[in-house]
Order: sequence, then structure tokens, then C-alpha cells
Amino acid sequence: MAATSLSPVITSQALKALTNQTLPKTNDSSPTGSLKDCRNLTELRKLHCQIAKQGLIHRPSTVEKLISTCTALGTFESLVYAKNILNQFRYDNQNDGTLFMYNSLIRGYSSIGLGKEAIWVYLEMLSLGISPDKYTFPYLLSACTKISATAEGFQVHGYVIKMGFQGDMFILNSLIHFYAECGEIVLGQKVFDEMIDRNVVSWTSLICGYARSGLAKEAVELFFEMVEEGTRPNSVTMVCVISACAKLRDLELGERVRGYISSLGVKVNTLMVNSLVDMYMKCSAFDTAKRLFDECEQKNLVVCNTIMSNYVHSGMVREALFILEEMLRQRLVPDRVTILSTISISAQLGSIFLGKCCHAYVLRNGLEGWDSISNALIDMYMKCGKQEVAFAVFHRMANKTVVSWNSVMAGYIRNGELSSAWEVFNNMPESDLVSWNTIISALVQESMFEQAIELFRTMQNKGIKADRVTMVSIASACGYLGALDLAKWVHAYIKMNKIPCDIRLSTALVDMFARCGNPSTAMKIFNNIEKRDVSAWTAAIGAMAMEGNGNQAIELFNKMLRQGVKPDGVVFVGLLTACSHGGLVEQGRDIFKSMTSVHKISPQIVHYGCMVDLLGRAGFLEEALDLIKLMPMEPNDVIWGSLLAACRMHRNLDMAGYATERMKELASDRTGIQVLLSNIYASAEKWTDVAKVRLQLKEKGARKVPGSSSIEVNGQIHEFTSGDESHPEMMHIAAMLDEMHCRVEAAGHAPDLSNVLLNVDKEEKEYVLSRHSEKLAIAFGLISTDQGTPIRVVKNLRICSDCHSFAKLVSKTYNREIIVRDNNRFHFFQRGVCSCNDYW
Repeated sequence: MAATSLSPVITSQALKALTNQTLPKTNDSSPTGSLKDCRNLTELRKLHCQIAKQGLIHRPSTVEKLISTCTALGTFESLVYAKNILNQFRYDNQNDGTLFMYNSLIRGYSSIGLGKEAIWVYLEMLSLGISPDKYTFPYLLSACTKISATAEGFQVHGYVIKMGFQGDMFILNSLIHFYAECGEIVLGQKVFDEMIDRNVVSWTSLICGYARSGLAKEAVELFFEMVEEGTRPNSVTMVCVISACAKLRDLELGERVRGYISSLGVKVNTLMVNSLVDMYMKCSAFDTAKRLFDECEQKNLVVCNTIMSNYVHSGMVREALFILEEMLRQRLVPDRVTILSTISISAQLGSIFLGKCCHAYVLRNGLEGWDSISNALIDMYMKCGKQEVAFAVFHRMANKTVVSWNSVMAGYIRNGELSSAWEVFNNMPESDLVSWNTIISALVQESMFEQAIELFRTMQNKGIKADRVTMVSIASACGYLGALDLAKWVHAYIKMNKIPCDIRLSTALVDMFARCGNPSTAMKIFNNIEKRDVSAWTAAIGAMAMEGNGNQAIELFNKMLRQGVKPDGVVFVGLLTACSHGGLVEQGRDIFKSMTSVHKISPQIVHYGCMVDLLGRAGFLEEALDLIKLMPMEPNDVIWGSLLAACRMHRNLDMAGYATERMKELASDRTGIQVLLSNIYASAEKWTDVAKVRLQLKEKGARKVPGSSSIEVNGQIHEFTSGDESHPEMMHIAAMLDEMHCRVEAAGHAPDLSNVLLNVDKEEKEYVLSRHSEKLAIAFGLISTDQGTPIRVVKNLRICSDCHSFAKLVSKTYNREIIVRDNNRFHFFQRGVCSCNDYW
């Protein structure tokens, strides 16, 4: 199609240039001898006229030369002209033509990518009874390869065998190339294995096929096998192998391959330099790549684009700009690849000026017709906060692809407009996996976990296969919901669909099972990760923190250090949290000190918050206050809130008052802090102060978040709110609650009425306490699940002391494991004991 649309322009330019030109001079005075010197179709037509006038046009050898010259010119017009010559010869001479004529046409059509036309010529040849020879099939297979005509290629292979050419190396190499390029690498390997003799083209075709099929490791292994067998690689082989190393992100392997280049004496050309630069960049060896780039004497546009685009993808936009400046100094004209990288630079920098310069260049040079350019401009304007300009670019696009719609949707999400993004998603003419991944990820980020999972189910019903990106989002949603059954299904789905578990997905699964109260499965997945990065270790340490296993968290941290993984600030958050949940005060102090003294990491406000929580829980309130006063940054309301929570736990009203005054100075509007203060006053039965705080909350329009708990039964999540009796099974739940209270009271449980922060009588306090959301959920779990099934409850607030002691006795009385995940940690109740050892 492209050749057809351009052909009139090419023809007119050629005619204009040749207006005053004469036929090319040649030592051969005959017209047919001059054919090899023809530079364009106009010259060939003049020679064709001379040949016809001399009566030579009826000779098959003359027609063969004419057709061969036409195909050598390699334009759509020259091939149409060649076909007309053949048709005229057949008409004038009542002759079907020769095999050479048809081979020349097949070769010509194939060379310019017109595979269908090449196949039609071949079929016409067969219909006339002209048998192909060993030269026909390589050209024909090349045509099938260029248009991915797999079915036609299979038939050609069958005809090759039928004609007895299965021993021809040239044809077999063409078959390997065809199968490899069409994604049938197994069949290509089979052809290769059956070859008696192989040359460098055989090996290179298969190596490149493996590399392009995403089997980079196999491609490199095949290369070393080739070297061991004594076949000397060429530059094309080396480019394919280096590209495979780049895909593997394996620097050591890439260096080894580069060493072979030197030892084998393979000439390093510009293409090879380009591949090496790309490999080093993708392996994060930026200095080596830049040195190789600087040493390259002939820097062409391709090499510059390679290093520039890699810098951009690595977020090194300043370095990418230096490459752009060097390109312009060398007077290299930027192409669309250059502009794509430059638009991305402006997007990452948030530079609307640079973005507009790129846009102007695009318009001046007619590049707006490229979908990728327009999509990049939409993304850039969205990131720069210019939504109206992004829409203008979008609406001007003649061909709005799914990528264009995705760019608009992602822009809305980036700017916090989820409802608009959702509207775009619903109005898309077509969607792809990226569309679904984008909206699912946005729902997870907005804590709309149930909606994200429901959308995932819709995606499955539409037959769209998920990938690693999808499953990372879904694993996060399951983790936050604490839905273990769903988490198990997600894990099984990944295995069943053979979705590759990279480090990011594996880490998400570790975190998911940890949040769902299944630390043993979380650690099994962690132990199966081959190359663990700091994020994977952080997830495992977090799993131990949620379980309250501080000692195991510290052991994991020490193991991480022994394996040479450098910790970051996030690891220390998990580690200090684990110490806080396990009551490991001394270890927590040592770890906090080691951040600066050993690991050279300056503690941030979140680390100070962890320490205040650790010290406050353990009752070291004065030390916690001293630490706050010594902080190098101003304490925020979260820090004071942690101290306030500790004051409530240890009933220190004086320090609570001090913390409250400090929070007032911050003008904090956090409802949770005011509620916490109200609760402190209520615990001390200072009802006047309680009334004042609650009046202030009412005047602000704020209200206390009610306690709610959810439980998953048979794949369905049931939610309970404290005091709410609207559940359809409430009659049975109430009966179960009465039975539970009788049995735990007989076991020695006495209600802790201090948890009822209302100024009401004892009986009403007992009733309010009996209708706490976690008790409702546990009762529902007992009547809805089989004996021996663990009861898993997720609570939005911290579990109160009464519900904690109540759950312990229920686990013993009913011989059930009860797992409660509150907003702070997990509690595993079993046989009357909690995993937190009553330190929560």
C-alpha cells in the first residue's frame, strides 16, 4: 500500500530529473547490453523501444534480461512494467514464458515486500505447468516471511519435499528464517536439526529467530554451541546475540559475548556498536555504553537514538538532552525516533516549553501523521497539566488507536480524575490489555479493591488474558481485602496460565499472603525467588512484622545483609514496625541507631514515628517524648498521634494533654486525633471534656468512623458494622452471640466495660460491647463454616481489649483458629492464646 501511494511522486521526480538526459554510455553497443546500466524506469523504457524496433523483443533471452532489469530497479512501477512485458511476450509469441522470467518476478515482488503478488506469480507459474527450481523457493519463502503467510509457507515446505530439494542448504536456510520470523521456532529448530550440513546463515537464522521470539537465553546458548562446533559467526550473528543479552539484562554474559567478538576477529561495524551500546544501557552499565559511544568515530542517527532512548527509559533525562545537543552539533537531522525521546524528556521534566518546541518540529516536518508521535504528545501535555491541549491533539488524530485512548485515560488518572478515566474506558471503541491494566491499577490506587476485582472478573469473561501487570494489581487488592480464598485463587490462576513470576509479581504475592494472614505461604513464595531485591526482602520482613514475629524479621534483615543487598529506608520501616509489634525495645533502639552509624541512612519522619510507637507501646513515654523533641524535623500530627495513642493505652492524661496542645499548634484537622482524644477523656470518665471534643467534631461536620469487620465465606465478603443488626442472618447471629457469651463467661471472661466510651449504665455498656463488629463477624463465621475451618476477620480499626480476650476464649471453647487483621497487625488466636502474647 505504501509503495502504491508513493509511486506517482517517485515517477514524476525521476522524469523531471531525466528530461535532458541521454541514454547511458556503455562499451556494449547493443541495446540489451545497455540494460545493466539502466538507473531508472525511464531509461529502461527507452531501451525497450530500441529493442522492439530492432526485432529482438521476441527472443526469450532478451525478455529475460528486460524483466530482470525491471526487478533490479526495485520499485512498484518497475515490477508492474515487468509483469506487462511478460504478459505481452506470452500474447505475441503464444509462449508461457520461462522459469527465469517467473523467478525474476517473484524475487522482485519479494524484495519490496509485496508478498501476496509474489505468491500469485508462483501460482500462475504452476498453473501453466512450469516447475519451480531451487532458486524459486528461497525467493518465495522470503515473500511468505515478509507478510507472515504461515499457511502458504507450510505448503511451500511440502512442495520442497515433494520436489526433492530438502537437501539444498540455501532452501533449508530460507525455511529456518521463515519459521523463525513467523513465530514457529520449534519447526525452525526441527529443520535445523535435520540438516546434514550447516553454515553460518543456518545458525544465524535460528539464533535470530530465538532472540525475536523472546527466547533470549536459548539464543545465547545456541551461539556458544555454534562457536564450539567451529562455525565462525558473522556481524549479523553478533548483533542478534548481543541483542539477546540486552533482553536478558545479563551484563556478565554480554561481556563474555563481546570478548568473543575480539577473539574471533569479527569486524565491528556501526550496527554492532549500536547493539553493544543498547546492551550496556539495558544492563545499567551506562558509563561503559557512553565510553563506547564516544569512541565511535562514525556516529550515525541510529546509534544516537539508541543511547538517547535508553537514557530516557532509565529516567536519565539530563544525559539524554546532552546526546540531543551533540546530535544537533553534528548536524544530524532528528527523525521520529529522536522526537519521541525528546517528547518523553519534556514529559518527565514537566517542561511545557520543550514540549511545545517538539510539537512545533512535528508540525513543521509533517510527523503528526505518526500515531506514536501524537500519542506521545498527548501523554506529555497530560503530564504537564495541559489537558485541553492534549484533547486538541487527540481530536485532530485521523486514526485514534487504542494507544491514543489509553494515553487520554492514563492522563486523567495521573491528574486524579478517576471518574473521567472510567468514562473514557467505557467509551473506547476497542480496548486492549493495557486499557484494562490501567483502569484496574487506578481502582487499586484509589482503594476501590472490590471494584478492581469485579472488573478483573469482567475482563476474564471477555476472554482477555491477564499478564504480570494485571496480577500485581489484583494481588494488591486481595491483600488489602484480606480475602485468603481469593488470594489462593489468584495464585492458582497465575500457575495455571503460566504467567511469568518476575521479582515484582513474586513480591506482590508475598505481600498478598502476608496481608491475608498466611505468612507460611508468603515465605514459601519468598524462598523460591531466585534473585531477591530489596523490595522482596522488605515484603518478607513486613510479613513477619504483621505476624508479630520480630525476631524472625531481624533474622531476615541480617540474612539480607549477608547476601550483599543494600537496605533502604523502607526496609527499616518494616523492621522497626516488627520490633514494635513484638515488644523488642532494645533491638529496635539498636536498629534505629544503626541507620546512621552503619548504613548511612538518615532517619525520616516515618522512622521517628515507628520509634515513638515502639517506645510508647512499651510504656517508655518519657523517652518517646524526648525523642520527639530531638527530631531534626518538625514532628507532624502522626507523630503526636502515636504518642497520644500510647498515652491512652497507659492512661497518662497529663502527657496526653501536652500532645493534644502540640497538635492544636499544627492546626490539625484530622478527625482520628480528635476521636482519640475523646476516647482518652471517656476512659477517664471525664464526660464534660468528651462532650466538648465531640461538639467540636460535630461543628466541623466530622463524624467518628464506625468499627467495621468483614469475613469471607464461600468466596463472598460479608461486612458487619458495630451495633448494626441489618444482616439477613442476624437472627441466627444473635442466637450464636448469646451462646458464645454464656460459654466464655463460664470459662472466666468478664466484660471490659472501659472499652465502651459512652456515658450509659452497665447493662447498656454490656450490650454495646456484645455488638462490636468483630464479634458479629466471628459469630457469623461459626454458623457459616465447617468445624475446623479457620475464621478470618478483617477489621478497619484496632481490636479492643475486650474483643481480644473474648476471641482468645472463643478459639479455646469452640476449638477454632481465629485470625483477626486489624488496622495495625494480625492476631492469630488458637487454643486460648494469641500470637501477639497480649502485646498489641
